[in-house]
Order: sequence, then structure tokens, then C-alpha cells
Amino acid sequence: MRAPLRAVSIGAPRAQVRSRGGNWYMQPAEPLGAYPVRLTDRLIEGARRHPERWLIARRDEQGEWHGITYALMLDRARCIGQALHDRGLSADRPLVILSGNDLEHMQMALGAMWAGVPYAPISPAYSLVSSDFGKLRHAIELLTPGLVFATDASAYSAAIDAAVAPDIELVSAFGEGARGHTPFGQLLDTTPSSVDTVNASLDADTIAKLLFTSGSTRMPKAVPTTHRMLCSNQQMLLETFPQFGIEPPVLVDWLPWNHTFGGSHNVGIALYNGGTLYVDDGKPAGKAFSETLRNLREIAPTVYFNVPKGWEELTNALETDAALRETFFSRVKMFFFAGAGLSQAAWNRLDDVTQRHCGERIRIMAGLGMTETSPSCLFTTGRAVTTAGYIGVPAPGCDVKLAPVDGKLELRFRGPNVMRGYWRVEARAAAESFDEEGYYRSGDAAKFADPERPELGLLFDGRIAEDFKLSSGTFVSVGPMRARVISEGMAYIQDVVVTGLNRDDVGLLVFPRLDACRRLAGLADAASAREVVAAPAVRACFADLLTRLNRTSTGSATTIARMCLLDVAPSLDLGEITDKGSINQRAVLTHRAAQVDALHAAGRDDVAVILARPKRDA
Repeated sequence: MRAPLRAVSIGAPRAQVRSRGGNWYMQPAEPLGAYPVRLTDRLIEGARRHPERWLIARRDEQGEWHGITYALMLDRARCIGQALHDRGLSADRPLVILSGNDLEHMQMALGAMWAGVPYAPISPAYSLVSSDFGKLRHAIELLTPGLVFATDASAYSAAIDAAVAPDIELVSAFGEGARGHTPFGQLLDTTPSSVDTVNASLDADTIAKLLFTSGSTRMPKAVPTTHRMLCSNQQMLLETFPQFGIEPPVLVDWLPWNHTFGGSHNVGIALYNGGTLYVDDGKPAGKAFSETLRNLREIAPTVYFNVPKGWEELTNALETDAALRETFFSRVKMFFFAGAGLSQAAWNRLDDVTQRHCGERIRIMAGLGMTETSPSCLFTTGRAVTTAGYIGVPAPGCDVKLAPVDGKLELRFRGPNVMRGYWRVEARAAAESFDEEGYYRSGDAAKFADPERPELGLLFDGRIAEDFKLSSGTFVSVGPMRARVISEGMAYIQDVVVTGLNRDDVGLLVFPRLDACRRLAGLADAASAREVVAAPAVRACFADLLTRLNRTSTGSATTIARMCLLDVAPSLDLGEITDKGSINQRAVLTHRAAQVDALHAAGRDDVAVILARPKRDA
């Protein structure tokens, strides 16, 4: 018998579904309520209602938490906003932020919003991981900034020298670089004069920030994100999860602010609902996750957000760490994942450890969103369907259209949370992002969870652009296949790329989790990636995986005939991977075309390729 659910206030959004002209339309049954004109209106309200509550906090170098209250943040936003206004910054000369998640970053962002100056937080990986700074140059050239802010001038000096023109003012909180910079404190010392009048004159269509897409299919594009988009989306969230208005949300969060999930969704939840965001300097990658665990042993969140990889790592720790369980489960009301699908196996493990410790279950929520929709469009309710792959029903205020494309139904969106077009993109190209009815074409596919009851909502059905045909003309649906492979091989697979375009069968390029495979093979830590993927134990493990995957195959489109274990990690500079860890299938296939050719030409005697055994032998 399943344990009861922990009490939490969850909305019950309902969808009205109709079919017309071969398309399906899903509209929320309830209208969206009123929302503020400007996101900074919530900062004003927070400073009035709970001035001494922390809006944001972060550990210092000694490990102590330091925070900025709502009242102090409002004061500092006004000072920084005046400084930016005095410098003549505008949409044509916006603010660029080269920093991770930190207190100074948040102050600069809110100061820019206060003054009506768009700000653009650029992925730290473009400066700190990239070796050629290509994506950073692309962003700077597209934006033409009037000022660049880097919290740590030393860390970003090489990137700044490579991509930022000498005549652009640089502001920094600390550190030294090859060029001079204005101290951050100088902006804080500015006396507000005219900027409050400027703030009061901003309307809902004022651009709050320019947020870059992840570049998971092509070079990142800048999305003008207005106050209307941010405020309406936060109201959608609040009506879907009324709990945020009952109990001020407490977040412990690492998700980067240059992405929409961390920077618009999660930061917005804290600010819009009078909550507190504790900056987590960890991330779900190797030893860095220990910092996340340290934080979660001290700070009990009321709702916890993460990507699937983070949930897998956290579940591992919760199963063995009693102190972590005591704090983490003490007041959390909801779990939420996004960025990718959580496998059913990972879902079940999280559910199991929660029930064993709490004697009750905690709702695992999800949805679907993107940078262009600031970000959320669909939410699960945790009532009608509770399974991996379910993305729910439209949020209040967001209309959904499902249009037939290449044998699938493409998700398209229209509402106050949806952008009007990409920044500085040629008009014809911008128009191609929308259909004849004004719906944004997401490129994501969905299907009804129950075709007989479409009002129950949708299941994710992959990316349309990733699907392809075999030489036989048979369509291969990449998204569901990729998700199934990763779920089945979760312990040993980082990611996979599906191959087979115009070929006779389906193959896989596999990026293995080298540390796990190294342990499986009993190899020393110093063993190279090539030695790891060639180890007999590793090859046997993946051969068995291939057999398991093919047991339920029903034809050439669902049978994986071959796989190759890659010993070279995906490259950020080549666009094979985004800074949030998403694989760019197209870029991998392009840059590793020779490996794809070798994979599909391999015979039984090729030791570099693992071939599927015929079903009669499996």
C-alpha cells in the first residue's frame, strides 16, 4: 500500500481540448489572475512587508552565510540603477554580466531592472571553460554592451581581453586583470536621484534581460525577456502552486542564472513570493556535489529544484546519510525537476527513500518550458498522472497548440509569457519561429497521456529535429529511444547520440560515465579513457545493456544494432555540449562523422564496436 502524500497546496488546472483543421488546441479552463507591471514591484513590496528578511544569501570564504535583506537590496538596486542610468545604458547598450551566481550578480541584475536597462548574464563556461571564446565573442558582438560586469576580474581577465573591446567600461568587485576596472563599490556609492522616476515609467513591455538559449541545436540566440513575460509566468506558477503564497519559499539552489530555469524560474519564485534563495556553490558533478550536500544538511528547503542528474546524486546520498535526511525532509513540500526527463527508475528510488524516512510521499512535479517562454508553459498536477515523461497541462494564461509535423505533434505556445522574437535576428528568420496563428514553434513533440481523455494532459515525445529516417524510409523517434537507453544504463551512461540517418540500422555513440566504468573494470584512477572503454568488463556490461534494450524492440526503428563507447568527452567549443550539460546531437554527428561511418561499417571482428546479438541468441 502506498503511503499518503505530504500536505501541500497544489492547484488543479484543467484544460479545455478541441480539434480543428488537423490541429489540437488546449486552453486553460481558468483565466490568469492579475500580476505586477514590473518584477521590481515585488522588490518594493518585499521591502515594505518584510524588510529584514533575506532575499538572497551565500556562504563566504569562511563558510558563514551572509545575506542581503529585501530592504537593503532595494536600496542597492536604486544606487546601481542610478549609476547605470548616468552612464547612458539602454537596450542598444545593455549590461553584460560575466559571473556565476553570487550576491554582486544579483545586485547588478536588480539595479539594471530598476533603471530599465536590459542585462545579459552570459554563461561562465563561455569564459572559464572555452579555449577559443567563440560563443562569448558571438554574445558580445550581438549585444553591443555599454558596460561589462565581472565579480572577479582575475578569473575573467583572459576572456575579457579576448572578447571585450577596450573602450567598454569594466566593473568588478575584486581581482585584477590586464586592464583597469571601476570598483563595484563606486556604483553602490551613487546617490539615487532621477532613477526612481525612470523605474515608475517602465511598462510591462520593457525588456528586463536578454537571456541566451542553451545552444543545444545551434549557436545561442538572445531572447528579449520583458517584465510582462517574467511577471505573468510567476503568476502562472503561483496559481499552479498556491503553496508559494502560503509559506514563503526557501530555496537552496545551484542552477545557473544565465539559464531560464535558475535565473527566471527559481530566482523569480523567491522574489515574487517573498522568499529566500540560498546560493548553492555545488553542482551535480563529481566532488562538487559535496558542497550541495553540505548546504542541504544545514538549510531545509520548502521546495527543491534540480535537473535529473542532480536528483540521482541526491537520492544516492539520501539513502546513506541520516543527517542529510533529517534536514532535507523536515519541511520540503514539493520536488521539482526540469531540464530533461527523470527516468522512471530514478523516480522510483526517490519515492522509496522518501517513504522510508517520512512515512509519506512528497509530490514529484515537472513540466515543460524554455527560454523563449520565460520559461514555463506546462505543469504536472501530481494528481491525474504520476509517471516519468508526463509534462502535464497548460498553465493558466498559456494556450497550447499541437500541430502535426513529420508524424508527430509539435508543441506550440501563445500567451503573455512568450517572447515576440529573438534579439537582432533578421525579420524573416524571426517570423519562422511562429506559425500563422502566432503560436511559438518550440520544436518539441508531445502526445496525449490518454488519447481517450486528452484533458489529462501530455507526455513528452522528443525533439522533432532530432528524428530521422533509415534507408528503408522508417522513422526513428530519437527522444524516447535516447531516454530509454539512459534510463536503462543510468549507472554507466552520461549521454548518448542516436545514429542511423539514411543507413540500414540504428546505432549509438555513447559517452560513458568514466569513473563508474573505471570502478566496474577494477582499473586505477590513472587509467586513461581509452583503457576504460576497452576493458572487457565494461564491454561486457554494455553488450548486456544492448541485449536488454532490444528485448522489447518491435522493428528496425526500435532495435539498436550497434554501439560505440567514446573515449573523448563532448566539446563545448565545438558546440557538442552546452554549458548546462545538454548534448547537441547535430554537432556531435557533424564533428564525429568519421566515427559514425566506422560504427555503421563495422563487422563482427571490429573490437571498437559492440554489435547486438540476434534475438534468437540474446
